[in-house]
Order: sequence, then structure tokens, then C-alpha cells
Amino acid sequence: MRADFQRVAIVNRGEPAMRVIHAIREFNLERGTAIRTIAIFTEPDRRARFVREADESYSLGPGTFVDEVDGQRKPTYLDYERLGQALAAVHADAVWAGWGFVAERADFVELCEQMGITFIGPSSQALRRLGDKISAKRLAEQAGLAVTAWGGEAAASLDVAWVHAQRLGYPVLIKASAGAGGRGIRRAWSEAELAAAFDSVRREAERTFGDATVFVERWMEGVRHVEVQIQGDHEGAMWALGVRDCTIQRRFQKLVAEVGLGHAGIVLGLEVSRLARNSC
Repeated sequence: MRADFQRVAIVNRGEPAMRVIHAIREFNLERGTAIRTIAIFTEPDRRARFVREADESYSLGPGTFVDEVDGQRKPTYLDYERLGQALAAVHADAVWAGWGFVAERADFVELCEQMGITFIGPSSQALRRLGDKISAKRLAEQAGLAVTAWGGEAAASLDVAWVHAQRLGYPVLIKASAGAGGRGIRRAWSEAELAAAFDSVRREAERTFGDATVFVERWMEGVRHVEVQIQGDHEGAMWALGVRDCTIQRRFQKLVAEVGLGHAGIVLGLEVSRLARNSC
């Protein structure tokens, strides 16, 4: 993987895009480099601040497209064909995806890898192992780590979900294996609510993530949602970047994240060259 680059394409919008624009500006000032930022945008965002602030910009066209695979209308920021054409057109040698959209999609990272473009973030292999919740749980169990009690396998049908829920005890969560950002989660307080929760999560997971696989997990009452941010590079070095308490949520969506900073220089994300080598 390349450890240096000069042209960073931003495949996102709004806050994620502005953060990397500011970070690269500061990095350039500190290191005397001349890394250029390229905003990849859709027409509804043509006059958005991140498009104006980037060094260059490239339009993907309309804001949405119809996915030929499932017939669903989706944001053009998820159109791999157009994204690949855009990355080639702007001669990008690195991509920043921030969070959301293609940031956790292994297929997109694989596209970058095939094009010889550095994806600033995890490898496609790492995303496939950890981006899927069932795979991540099994990996944690293999490593001897404690995980929240769950069915132990995908709930391929409502009958399987019922068996898992009976064993775990209500209330339970029905969760999309490919879910992210609080999407694809429903709580069933009792057996009477299980079928509706199961069907709802499968529909949302198929529509949002293109994968209807779900599993059953025990609902934990009165716990806190605390995340540990980890960064690593392909040379084997790893850092813990402090913790985030994301307990304050509404409908499983974070409202406030309280951050306990680790090493300030790492947390601020200004070491772009190290982020380029991120592989975990």
C-alpha cells in the first residue's frame, strides 16, 4: 500500500468533508507539503461549503440513482460505477470517506485497492471481518473476549429467531448483521412483538445495506455505550485514541458523544501520512 499521496478525493459531504479539508490544510502548513483536496459532490451539493473550500471539485451528477441490483433509489454517493469514474478523472491517489456512505463498505475499499488508490482507513479485508456484526462477534469469541449474549448464528427465519429469543429471555434486540449507525435495530419486549420487529429489521436491512441477515441479542438494561477508538498501521503499530461515551441516544441514534482524548496530535487526525497506512 502506498504510504504517501498528493491528491485526496473526498467521497462524502458536510462535516466529514470539512474536517479532512481543515486537517489537510493544517498538515500542509506544518509539514510544508502540498496535498490537494478534491470534493466529489452531487448536484444538490454544488454550492455547499465543502465544495467551495476544497482545492478542486468534481460532480457525480444527480443526487440519487436507481440501483440495478435491487431497484432501490439510493444516494449517488453509493454509486460505485460513477465513483470509480470520478476517481480516475481527477487522478486521485487517495480517498477519504469519513463516516457513512461508502466509509464502511468493503466493496468500495476493494475498488480503490484495485485502482491503486490509497483508502484512508481500514483494508477491505478488515472491513469484511469487522463490518459484519456476526463475523465480528465470532472473531471476538475466538479471541477469548466477552460479548453480549446472542443467538450464536444468524436468525434465518422467524422460527429461528423465536428459538433464540426463548433461550436468551425477553426483552431482546433484533439486529441487522450489516447494520451501522444505529440502523437496523429493533427491540422486542415480548414474544408478541417479535414478529413485527423481525420483519421490520429485515426490510430496513435489505433496503439500507443490501443484506437482510439478522440475529438476536439479549437486551441490556441500564448499561452505558462506551467506544474505544483504535488506530493502527501496516507496520504493526497501534494506538488507543481514548474513549467515547455515546450513551445519550434516541432510537439507537447517538445524540451526544463525550470524548476522553488520548494523545492530542493523534486524536485531531492531523497525522495524515499515518492515517494513510491505517489497516485495522
